[in-house]
Parts: sequence; C-alpha cells; structure tokens
Amino acid sequence: MEITRELSRFSAVISLSSLPPEVVARARLLVLDLVGSIVRARHDADSTPPLFAAARALGLGAGHACVFGDSSRWTPAGAALLNGALGHSLDFDDTHARASLHPGAAVIPAALAAGEMTGATGADVLAAIVAGYEVTCRLALALPVRAHYDRGFHPTATCGVFGAAAAAGRCFGLDGDGIADAFGIALSQSAGSLQFLANGAWTKRFHVGWAAMGGLSAATLATEGFRGAAAALEGRYGFFNAYAPDATPARALEGLGAEFELMRTAVKPYPSCRYGHAGIDAALALRAAHDLLPQEIESATYAISHAGMLQLGEPEARKANPQSVVDAQFSAPFAIACALATGTLGWDSYRLLRDPTIRTLMPKIHSEADPEVEALGPMAGRLTIAARGTTFEHTVAVPRGEPEAFPSAAELRAKFLMLAGEPLGAERASRLADAVLTMDAARDIAAVLRFGVPPLRARLAGE
Repeated sequence: MEITRELSRFSAVISLSSLPPEVVARARLLVLDLVGSIVRARHDADSTPPLFAAARALGLGAGHACVFGDSSRWTPAGAALLNGALGHSLDFDDTHARASLHPGAAVIPAALAAGEMTGATGADVLAAIVAGYEVTCRLALALPVRAHYDRGFHPTATCGVFGAAAAAGRCFGLDGDGIADAFGIALSQSAGSLQFLANGAWTKRFHVGWAAMGGLSAATLATEGFRGAAAALEGRYGFFNAYAPDATPARALEGLGAEFELMRTAVKPYPSCRYGHAGIDAALALRAAHDLLPQEIESATYAISHAGMLQLGEPEARKANPQSVVDAQFSAPFAIACALATGTLGWDSYRLLRDPTIRTLMPKIHSEADPEVEALGPMAGRLTIAARGTTFEHTVAVPRGEPEAFPSAAELRAKFLMLAGEPLGAERASRLADAVLTMDAARDIAAVLRFGVPPLRARLAGE
C-alpha cells in the first residue's frame, strides 16, 4: 500500500471547511493546552537555561519567530526547537493512549513556525495541526507502539517528526508530492531513545523539540526542491520496516478523513507520565473515601500495562528513589506517594522530591504489569493499599482527561491560566488564551503569537 502517498495527499488538501466542527473546536483547545505548558516551562523547567544558551550559541537567536513566554526573537528553526522542547518539558502535554505518545508537542510548534515564515492564516495553521496529529498518531498505531518501545524508541519523537513535516508542509502549501518528499527527508531525522530513563536525562524533552525542528526543516527542504526518499513509510528500509518488527502499515490509513485520532487525544490533569494517572486518580479516591494518612500505609501495589511498567516501575529500586524531576515524572512511587500524602500532584509537587514523608512512603509502593488491568484500557490502573489491618482497592479504567472524560473549555482555560498567568501576568495570559481560542479567524498567525510575549517586551513594542 502507498501509505506515504496517501498520508501526504491527505495532509496537502486538508482544510478547516472540510473538517467536522467538533474536530476544529478540539484542535483549538489542544493548542491552548500546549501553549500553557510552553510558557511555564520557559521559566520553571530546569533544562531551559542550558537549552536556550545552546540555541543562542548555534545562531538560532537571530530571527523574528516567537517562543512563548520569551522576550527574544528566534529563527524559525530555533522557535520550533524551543517551543517543542518546552512543550514537553513539564510532561503536562497531551497524550494519545493507544498510540502511547504526545502528538501536540512536535506538531504544533512546527506548524506555528512554518505559519510565521509564510504569513499563513490561523485557519491554515489549525488545519495543518490537524493533519500533523493524524499522521503522528496513525504511524504509532501502525507500528504497533509496544514493539517500538521494546526496541528502545520514544514514539513522540520518532513519529512526531513526520507529523511536524506534514503540518509544516501544509502551511507551506506543498502538494502531495511535496509532502511525500518532506516525509522522505524526515525519515533520516526520526530519532529518540528511551535511554533517558537510565539517569533522568533531559534528552526526552530535547527529542520532541528536535522532531519539531526536523519536520520544519524537512518541509523547508522539500519546498526548495530537495528530493526525499521515496516510500519513506512503507519502503524496504522505510519507517515501518526499520523501526518495528511486525508493523501493520494499513492501520495508518483506516478511516483516514472520516475518523480523527485527534479526537482520541487526551489532556493531562497531572504533570507526569500518563501511565501513572490512573494510580493518582485511584490514590486520591482512596484517600478521600477512607481518610488515609501516610503513616498508616503499610504497602501499596499499582497494577498497570506492560508499557506502563517499563516507564514507571522498572527498575524498582530506582523508581522508589528518584533523584531528579525527570526521575520523579517517571516514578509510580513518587506520583502515588504525593497524591496520598498531599491530596494532589501538580508542578509544584516536585519541590517535595526530598520531603521525608514522601521519601518514607515511596519504598512501600510497588508496581506490576497486569494483563487483566491492561485489558481494561491502555492507561488503566489498579491501586491496592494495605493499611489499618485491611486492604483498600480502586480500579481506574479511564483516567481523568481521556476523551471519554475530556475537560470542558473552562477547565482547560483554568489550567492554562494556572500555568501562564504568573510568567505573562493574568491580563496578558487571558488575552493570549482568547487569541488561541479564536486563532482560525486570524488573517496572519503572527497576530496570535504576539500575545505570547512577556509584558515588558509587549510594552516596548507598543502593544
């Protein structure tokens, strides 16, 4: 099957007028969700200072493109890199359960940078973002992602570079052949290793920014006539054959144009690995129902999927003793301990990494892969707690934020203002939210992005 050509054609001709209204409305909310994470990570993430210093050293700071929450201007490649990395730095960005990735963090920054380069309308940029989501998620579903993980790949990056290329190519006005070339170029940039789990490295964040920049670069090269590899996805040495042993390429085209994987994308109520969210929901429910106190808990077991166990439960000794924010973001013991001890897990919870109560509780929390739990859903989890001489158990098949329990626009706006309000100021953050939620009416996407500049820079620009 000509998977590459079909996805390329789909991406080239997509328009807002051809999309169901609910897809357009959901896309706006997903952009808002990512932008909030970008703004907060610009100021709070520990990896941000060296990332920005390196970008400047590479000459990426001499341009006119926007990085949300930043007062400088960047080259388009720099903006894609930085917005992508920032969007993923808090681990608060959207997720697709069955694809097991974060589709927005590579796609949206590439589309925005490409839109700035061409003066694209907000409607064209939003349509491009929908195309990028579909490409990213469908590639992961075709791998399948479990085999991809077992080979050590990070699908948000490996699949995201193709989605970024599709989105940027659509903003540039490439036809199907042009986007196919962009896919052929992106194939040589599809990368991302799970080895970051060994020491809590910042490379996971960088993967996604690099995918955004790689996709933008691939589409730019294609726009200038640079030839990419043919059959980039289904070819003998293409993505499917090289990156997973038993891919089902046809899955990438099932329902294309009629069913939208974007609508199966979830948003996160907690800034941590999505596989732990069922455990957090369960911990909060048990805490509230039984007034459990940390000192009463003798032990706890979190049953999750195979993929979740790889990310959150192994090796057990390391997961019970996280040494960095990244370690903690991928530690079921930390997430569940915070929920049980404090009644929440927010970005500020990572300040409790050395808290004695959390440290005492974490070694009591164990994880295990459970096929019965996995059968309930890819993000399902069951928490069993031993305390007071008895056991308490709670199963969560669908964590908060999944499409079946998707937040309202008001709830997502509140999350955005919680993240962006302090760095931008409440008034400017609210104006940015308004601009994003009406972005398809903008004649030039730059009119939306200008609200992402911090207040001092905005005042100097006379806004």
